[in-house]
Amino acid sequence: MSSVRRLPPLRSMAVICALGSSLLLMTGCTNADTARSSVAEAAQTTPATNTASPTDTGTATATSTGSASPSASASMTDDQAERKALVPQAKVTWDKAADTAVKEVPDSKLVDLELKRTSAEATASTGSPSPSTPNPAPSQGAPEWEAKVATSDGTVHRIDIDAVSGKVFRTQAEDQDTDDKQQLADLLKKATQTPEQAVKAATDKVKGTVTHVELDENDDQKAIWSVDVVSTDSWDKTTLEVDAASGDILNQHVDRD
Repeated sequence: MSSVRRLPPLRSMAVICALGSSLLLMTGCTNADTARSSVAEAAQTTPATNTASPTDTGTATATSTGSASPSASASMTDDQAERKALVPQAKVTWDKAADTAVKEVPDSKLVDLELKRTSAEATASTGSPSPSTPNPAPSQGAPEWEAKVATSDGTVHRIDIDAVSGKVFRTQAEDQDTDDKQQLADLLKKATQTPEQAVKAATDKVKGTVTHVELDENDDQKAIWSVDVVSTDSWDKTTLEVDAASGDILNQHVDRD
């Protein structure tokens, strides 16, 4: 009968524990390799997503949305921006310019007055200097009042006035035919309201700076004063039609362009 060799109890337990640990380690490594393989496969098949951290949110948003919102000046139209640039440059008000214009031509009345920039044509040597105060023309692009005055027979003279100094730098007789003169002469007879009265009626209705006053006819063949008033808050222009006989406001239109 063969004898069986017995391992000492403690040594047997150590061997068993060692074998168990080896099995667990092998299982864990296998599981880890499997997990890494799964993650790699998922990375290859799943689309990339934005994983920006909370601190990166602002940068990500700025990149995706483009430039910031436009400034207040960028939102203005070209006409509004031009009014904002031109109107404050004029140191001479419309009424002072009108008074200067009518003094240039004896027995004349104002029929048109507009604030604008001095053109190259106005700075040229055409026309004649003011008979009372000959002055050089302002530089091209500078503000000027372009006035037109007429005598009772309808003859029109153009008067160019520096809107900064208030000095006349050119006068010129307009090219008119007989019909034009007669039409204007008739219009002057109908206009019992002065330009000053018409402007007061307009500015009582709309507050702002007067940039244009013109004697004209509306669609109903009624004599009117057309008055432009510019708001220095929005730089919109409001054109008001004032009855040249009664002084009533007949119409008004806001130009926000």
